[in-house]
Amino acid sequence: MGTHRPRRGLGQRRLGAAQIVFFVVAAAGPLFAIAGGVPTNYAVTGSIGVPLSFLLLAPILGLFAVGYAAMSRYITNAGAFYPYVANGVGKSTGAGIAFVTLVSYNAIQISIYGLFGWSVSTWLGTLTGSPPPWWLCALVMVLVVGALGVLRVDLNAKVLGVALCLEVAVVAIVDVALFANPAGGSVSWVPLEPSSLFTTGVGAVFAFSAAAFIGFEGAATYGEETREPSRTVGRATFAAIGLTAVLYVVSSLALAVGAGPDVIVTTAAAQGPDLLFNLAGRHLGETFSNVAYTLFVTGQCAALLSFHNAVARYFFALGREGLLPRSLAKTSKRTGAPAAGSLTQTALALVVVSLFAIAGRDPVTELFTWLGTTASTGVVVIMIAVSLSVIGFFKRRRQVENAWRRWMAPGLAILALSAVLALILLNFDLLLGPAGNFLLRWGLPGLVLIAALAGFLRAEVLRTRDPDTYDAIGGPLEGEDEEPAKLRAGR
Repeated sequence: MGTHRPRRGLGQRRLGAAQIVFFVVAAAGPLFAIAGGVPTNYAVTGSIGVPLSFLLLAPILGLFAVGYAAMSRYITNAGAFYPYVANGVGKSTGAGIAFVTLVSYNAIQISIYGLFGWSVSTWLGTLTGSPPPWWLCALVMVLVVGALGVLRVDLNAKVLGVALCLEVAVVAIVDVALFANPAGGSVSWVPLEPSSLFTTGVGAVFAFSAAAFIGFEGAATYGEETREPSRTVGRATFAAIGLTAVLYVVSSLALAVGAGPDVIVTTAAAQGPDLLFNLAGRHLGETFSNVAYTLFVTGQCAALLSFHNAVARYFFALGREGLLPRSLAKTSKRTGAPAAGSLTQTALALVVVSLFAIAGRDPVTELFTWLGTTASTGVVVIMIAVSLSVIGFFKRRRQVENAWRRWMAPGLAILALSAVLALILLNFDLLLGPAGNFLLRWGLPGLVLIAALAGFLRAEVLRTRDPDTYDAIGGPLEGEDEEPAKLRAGR
């Protein structure tokens, strides 16, 4: 047996359920998802059934969360997804999902820099009459987020909590105003009719809507820093799904009601992320609209920080277990934050944003949309794999959970998520817009497959060359020591 490596950890267990919810819901970014993602969804897909897509996705995510929360009581690891798959399906498959997760979360985090750059550039242009380049605003923010990423995690949670409360308040006020002042004089429920959603391009709608939900499942990445991980992760996950689902369904419908369901697509295409603020200014005044836009920008900052923290922890977890260079497992001696992972994510963001800037690509319809929908594709794949792992994990532990948690809910989640994935892949060309081509149409979702193969092959190499490291993939189960990893793997 090789030399045993002491397991390194993150900061002290100081987080509670409320703080975790702040992280994961801020990552979903209620205001920026509603003001930025929803109008883009209407405009790119040409569908008025966006509210119904959120309504249908919420119970599917709830089914996924049943098994996910149950498994979180036995596996506490900053890598979240891949330890679940490693312990439920197999270590090499878990490594493949680890790489898919890393690609997907980097993609969604970096995509937001496009929307942020556009938002700040537009805002400063209105104030000064001379807007700076979007990429300059984005690159400055990359550096700011990188610096904040090495601060104490509970300090970040306090900042995110304040931002989240203000965002939710603004969204609620705007929604009430739009329902009170519907276009045409009466509230239309047409966007909730099945015929509005299930038309050509339905998969593209689901891709955008799934991207808006990304972040709710991130509670498990903070498991090592929570006071009661066996209970906190599950509670935070269900709370995040419920809160974001209500906000997205009601607010996307409110936008359609306020603009008019018959013109919401063309209006969203013409106004983009300004749609919500133009409607707010019409009914609530310019002062309120300006305040809302300010929170729109700060909401993006919160989402960027949340996703950055999650990605940094994935780098940390993969470095600690030897799937990536072990130097990535270095943490800050002062704060316990995953400093090496944070710096790596910052470097990747600088490179990608710079490449889009040099190529002259659009920050919203290309950087934000392309990477965001690529991320949602990857996350759907991950959730299918995790649901499979729940069934496999509890097959050997039938006595500890009931049938609903062991296989019924995960099985239903697999079926529903597989249908969503098929629709996304069939309609992926619509997500790229007029600038898309054959290479992008297959290359972007192909990144998910390439990442999975790379992780799987990396693990297979470790199986032969470094069995001790291979046996440690996925980490110890809750309550178990690390040392008997080989025994556990052989069960």
